[in-house]
Amino acid sequence: MKKELQLALAPHIAYNEQLLKEEIAEQLGLKPTDTFHIKLLRRSIDARSRHIKINLKVAVWINEPMTNDELGIVYREVGASRHTITIIGAGPAGIYAALRCLELGIKPIIFERGKDVQARRRDLAAIHKQHIVNPDSNYCFGEGGAGTYSDGKLYTRSSKRGDIEHILKTFVYHGADDTILVDAHPHIGTNKLPKIIANMRNTILKFGGEIHFESKLIDIKHNGKHLSSIIIENSDTQIEHQCSQLILATGHSARDIYELLDKKQIAIEAKPFALGVRVEHSQDFIDKIQYSCNSIHELTDKRVYLPAASYSLVHQVKGHGVYSFCMCPGGIIAPCATSQYEVVTNGWSPSKRNNPYANSGIVVGLELIDFEPYKKHGALAGLQLQKDIEHKAWEMGGKTQTAPAQNLQDFVNGKLSSKLIDCSYQPGTQSVQMTDVLGKMIGSTLQQGFKAFDNKMKGYISNEAIIVGVESRTSTPVRIPRDKITLQHVQINNLYPCAEGAGYAGGIVSAAMDGVNCVNAIKALL
Repeated sequence: MKKELQLALAPHIAYNEQLLKEEIAEQLGLKPTDTFHIKLLRRSIDARSRHIKINLKVAVWINEPMTNDELGIVYREVGASRHTITIIGAGPAGIYAALRCLELGIKPIIFERGKDVQARRRDLAAIHKQHIVNPDSNYCFGEGGAGTYSDGKLYTRSSKRGDIEHILKTFVYHGADDTILVDAHPHIGTNKLPKIIANMRNTILKFGGEIHFESKLIDIKHNGKHLSSIIIENSDTQIEHQCSQLILATGHSARDIYELLDKKQIAIEAKPFALGVRVEHSQDFIDKIQYSCNSIHELTDKRVYLPAASYSLVHQVKGHGVYSFCMCPGGIIAPCATSQYEVVTNGWSPSKRNNPYANSGIVVGLELIDFEPYKKHGALAGLQLQKDIEHKAWEMGGKTQTAPAQNLQDFVNGKLSSKLIDCSYQPGTQSVQMTDVLGKMIGSTLQQGFKAFDNKMKGYISNEAIIVGVESRTSTPVRIPRDKITLQHVQINNLYPCAEGAGYAGGIVSAAMDGVNCVNAIKALL
């Protein structure tokens, strides 16, 4: 007999295999002679009161063998396939598009401007230690995309956009821990994700797909309705690649692609996005608030079973949303510039989330009206605003990857910090008035937002917390418009704008689903 149970248990029971079995046996009224097997289906934390509960959904097989569900993933050899799809970008959208091609018997051909996931490490080290930014190999560009070295969070609210379970099972197929199939907020960790990405690459190559690294899209040839070929630059040489179907999955930071499309008179449009700062507290402080602890001793007891706590905050200030973004428990603030003359921050966490700091983007939602001073730039207005603020951060930080920063309470009070507290941003920080970097509207809106957050999390504002700027790559400020049904560009019928770079996703899972959806849309027309 198989039964499913919903349980709300104390952490010391939920995370102890023997105690959990005893609890389930008691709830089901099982006899000592009964045998049973347990499979965890779902797990989440309810920390709304001091008595924290772990919500579990479990399947129990009583006096019969447990059935193991297969992942249900089958790839086909495509080396000789007569159908090919060209994919620009090897981020989650591009990789999952290629893997979907293998499932459907279509040959994927990926061109990625950056390096493979292992080779990227040297360029990341150069940003941290030497303040040198390789414009084609950094936290944003390269195999695996921006998510590979900035966290690997797999949580999404985009459940209607595709099959989330299939996306997660594909990660497990390629080496991810199967706990991502049950946790409410699954997370792989930057220390583990690169190996999984490499495994995905090996699958693509094994079954006949192609991946070309350090191969940058520099031109598109079309007749106004149909794309005929693209020009790829590789090691100072250029090749013309004929393509019948092109998926454009270049990510939110490929500014040259937006400029190329604008130049080639391929329709693009300005899109709202969000911009702000990274704020960092000690993880102990966040844990004490979120887990309702009155002392370090009580916190220590709870943290035996509980993970580093996160938070989610939102507030409205005069029509602008102020909210937390990409919160990283036990994390690190990372330098994510894609040009030598800008400073950009993001955050990441290792799989254990065991660093002493907690950081989060705190950003202001910008609307098209906020781009009015840049209207001469047309569809690139928001992009130009973003570029100007990032360049200002570079100038005020000292024209290196040193980031402008301010202790949080000083920022809210409009006071220059005489001495910045330590933080996890490795290239270093420079004390400035952050409103001078962000501009008056964004700066004052953030100040009001922080005051509201302090009412929700007492002690959030203090000079034991720091803001580091700027958090500007929350999403693309440009959308590449496409048909809602066919997913084709509204003008070029064999061009498929895809995922974050086109304005249709926001994170690893939603981007991966969009890559799959684009391949499915192409398959429907073959």
